Amino acid sequence: MEHHTAGDPITGIKWTRKTTEKISRELRRAHLDVSPKTVARLLKELKFSLRVNHKKLAGHSNPYRNRQFEYIHQMRRRGERGGWPVISIDSKKKEMVGRFKNPS
Repeated sequence: MEHHTAGDPITGIKWTRKTTEKISRELRRAHLDVSPKTVARLLKELKFSLRVNHKKLAGHSNPYRNRQFEYIHQMRRRGERGGWPVISIDSKKKEMVGRFKNPS
């Protein structure tokens, strides 16, 4: 779960990018029968904040979408191996809420 964990260094809040259901499934594959509710409880005890899903529109996902995240993970690991400090920057683009046409 190491590279699926994120957080805010200022507030100390941390979270995982995986859902409790996905974590539960992975634990079952490792022969640990843990329900998603138990995973949620354990994450809370470990001071993780559960993230809430927001606006999702049904549709197909791009088969190459994961490549950017794999590349970022690869660069992070390379930096860690080289003894470099690793920082994470999350920037947001302002968007209108709702089903509006993107002008770009």
